[in-house]
Amino acid sequence: MAGLTRQGLALDWVQTAGQFDAALARQSYDCLLLGLQPLDLEGVALLNALRRRGDNTPLIVLSAQSQTAIIVSLLDRGADGFMPKPFDFQELMARMRALLRRAPTAEPQAALRHGPLELHVEGRVAVWHGAPVPLTMKEFWLLEALVRQRSRVLTRSQIEDSLYGWGDETGSNTVEVYIHRLRKKFSNQLIVTLRGMGYQLGKISAIEA
Repeated sequence: MAGLTRQGLALDWVQTAGQFDAALARQSYDCLLLGLQPLDLEGVALLNALRRRGDNTPLIVLSAQSQTAIIVSLLDRGADGFMPKPFDFQELMARMRALLRRAPTAEPQAALRHGPLELHVEGRVAVWHGAPVPLTMKEFWLLEALVRQRSRVLTRSQIEDSLYGWGDETGSNTVEVYIHRLRKKFSNQLIVTLRGMGYQLGKISAIEA
């Protein structure tokens, strides 16, 4: 999946059904890639459950099983595409682009706000006191997680999930580094450290000036 990241795509990599459901509950995705092993009944069950609850997110199955009967069954269950392993990366990208062109356009999302801070998720744009602030992808993800959960204290582990998803390793001070960068770009009062607990957005009254 490193190739997808190099294309500038944000992704979460999950390995279990529980992680899959947790990821979909946390946020929406433009496209799903479902890797199936031989006789992977759990993967097929995930596809069935996804479509039964009305989630029509474009989904491509990646599998070494390329028998016609299996492909037809997966497509009938709601898969939007199938690619046999090993597959050509450029072809995968082309299939994803084709699915996204056909997907219905969603209504624009309202900006996330916390006092003078605005986050425009679709364009990944941060605005502070009316002026845009350049952010890296992971800086934006961290700030978005804090704004969406502004009434809660986020633990270090929860923030690491927002930055990397499952399966990626993080350094011992990764979260602190990103918190420090965001405070420099906005305000020292924007993000509050609660020792032994985690991080939370500061009070609006402290950052309005």
